[in-house]
Amino acid sequence: MNRDEILKLPSMPACSPSYPHGPYRFVNREYFIIVYESDAAAVRAAVPEPLEPVPESLVYYEWIRMPDSSGFGDYTESGVVIPCTYKGEPCNFVAQMYLDDDPPIVAGREIWGFPKKYAHPKLEVATDTLTGTLHYAGQMVAMGTMAYKHESLARDPAKTMAALTKMQVNLKLIPDVDGKPKIAQLVRYALTEVTVKGSWVGPARLHLVPHVNAPVADLPIRRIVGGRHFVADLTLPYGSVLHDYLA
Repeated sequence: MNRDEILKLPSMPACSPSYPHGPYRFVNREYFIIVYESDAAAVRAAVPEPLEPVPESLVYYEWIRMPDSSGFGDYTESGVVIPCTYKGEPCNFVAQMYLDDDPPIVAGREIWGFPKKYAHPKLEVATDTLTGTLHYAGQMVAMGTMAYKHESLARDPAKTMAALTKMQVNLKLIPDVDGKPKIAQLVRYALTEVTVKGSWVGPARLHLVPHVNAPVADLPIRRIVGGRHFVADLTLPYGSVLHDYLA
């Protein structure tokens, strides 16, 4: 391989790249989000400066089912997102993510700094209940339930659109060959080309189990606010640097 051929590769390994060039399109992406109030000190400890958690100490626990994603295939993920502000601008900080497919794990970490680890999340409808579970190392660490499609938000699609297009922020950490930090950034991005196909709210419950390698329970549940369920087509574009810790 010559230099030009090397620089055209989308990812490693060169003989069989783990993921193609983006942007990445998702069709029928299904979200199940449980909003809850947590402990203020625990939330503050999980959020990197200069981001500021919202005063209500809210946490979004999510399951996302992705049956059709360009370059990545068919997979499910689950994790923790914390609503914040950056210099007064609302954003969501993605704190933990667990999923069952190698290409989006590798691409997510290398490109945007998604905090992804391999695990076994599942999102399904069980009779009258939307149900999400997360298993890590053979143990269940999260279970969420929501009454299935109790209240439609079809009359107000702008609310779901605003949630999907809100600025998202990741903490991207990549070491150099000597183990010292090479990249230490807050990366911003926002979903584009969004088409909302359905949106619902309803009562929900969430159970989190302490686990050393999947510490979702480190943000304890003080009060459940409610559940959200929506389906959309969307595009995940490349991001930009919001804050550089090494600058």
